[in-house]
Amino acid sequence: MLALQTFIMSLFKDKKGATAVEYGLMVALIAVAIIAAVLLLGGNLATLFNTVAQCLGNLANCGGGGGGP
Repeated sequence: MLALQTFIMSLFKDKKGATAVEYGLMVALIAVAIIAAVLLLGGNLATLFNTVAQCLGNLANCGGGGGGP
C-alpha cells in the first residue's frame, strides 16, 4: 500500500505533463484567434485587394491619373 501511495504522490509532484497541457491549450487558443480573425476580416481584405487591383489596371478611374499637383 505504501508503494501505491508513493507512486500517486510522485504523480502530483511531476509538473512536466501539466506544462505540456498548458502549451497545448495556448496553441489551441492562438489557432482559434487566427481563424476568427481570418473569418471576420477575410471578406474585407478580399474587397480591398480587388479594389487596388482594379485601380492599378485603370488609374484614370481611381483618381490617381497624374504624377503630381
